[in-house]
Amino acid sequence: MTYIIGIVSQKGGVGKSTLARLIAREAAQGGVSVKIADLDHQQQTSAKWQARRAENGIKPEIRVEVFQNVKTALSEAQSFDVYVLDGAPHSSKDTALIAKAASLIVIPTSDSDEDLEPAVLLAHDLKREGVPIDRIAFALCLISDSAKEVRAAREYLQKTPYKLLDGEVPFRTGFRQSLARGKAITETPFKSLVRRADKLAQSVIDAAAQAGERKAA
Repeated sequence: MTYIIGIVSQKGGVGKSTLARLIAREAAQGGVSVKIADLDHQQQTSAKWQARRAENGIKPEIRVEVFQNVKTALSEAQSFDVYVLDGAPHSSKDTALIAKAASLIVIPTSDSDEDLEPAVLLAHDLKREGVPIDRIAFALCLISDSAKEVRAAREYLQKTPYKLLDGEVPFRTGFRQSLARGKAITETPFKSLVRRADKLAQSVIDAAAQAGERKAA
């Protein structure tokens, strides 16, 4: 069974492609077949990252392809165990198409109010489009060093009817440097931060499996 994970956002700069690469790397490291469909055909962030990864000989290899539209991207999803749809950095009509096709739709957000509010509004929009609540989840990405702010963000998101994933991706310059070389954030030397990111990746994969099984039933 293919688990389709759609990662979408209302705005850029919230860690969408960072999360897509993290999930793909952890899935590949676990021995399953995985591919990222990069739907941001202008910036091609995930595709450029994959090219740098290949140039530097980093294993495991991650397949990434740029697609102009969701329909074309979905045509080969069933060839993989995990298929990650890395959406454009804004909400569009394609966002609803991704959400309806996905086993799980993940909305990344930082712990800032400027990111939290648009993330929740996007979740509400998807719900109105007919996406079941149990297939919508929030992921905390690029969060600050403030434990108080992170805790407040979790409390805010837990008041919504949607799932809040475990773990988080902290904002670190070292992560950016690693991504620029084609690595995922779990391939960095920051062990305590890697554990938090790894926990988030596993939470995404587990939630996608649960949601996919309910969808198939």
